[in-house]
Amino acid sequence: MAKFVVTLRLPDFFDEDFIALIPRHRAFINQLIEENIVESYAISADRTRGWVTINGLNAATVRAVVEQFPLYRFLREIEIDELFVFDSTASRFPRISLN
Repeated sequence: MAKFVVTLRLPDFFDEDFIALIPRHRAFINQLIEENIVESYAISADRTRGWVTINGLNAATVRAVVEQFPLYRFLREIEIDELFVFDSTASRFPRISLN
């Protein structure tokens, strides 16, 4: 299974409808993390962009996952890029402590 990074462009203004969906969206993302579909999820400090690392067969499969996001209709732009290398501390063995 390949890894993809999805870049999301968030709306300039968060209206009440957007804000009301945030808890449902976070619950869905947490479910995808538990199912090992989503590897990482990040939103920029200025809340204009987001990045999601997703495991999938191809870009179409990943797009189908993103289209299920509760906040999908508010996203202004979506880019999907297949990764050649994805390395992180989360994918490594835990550090050994002699204490």
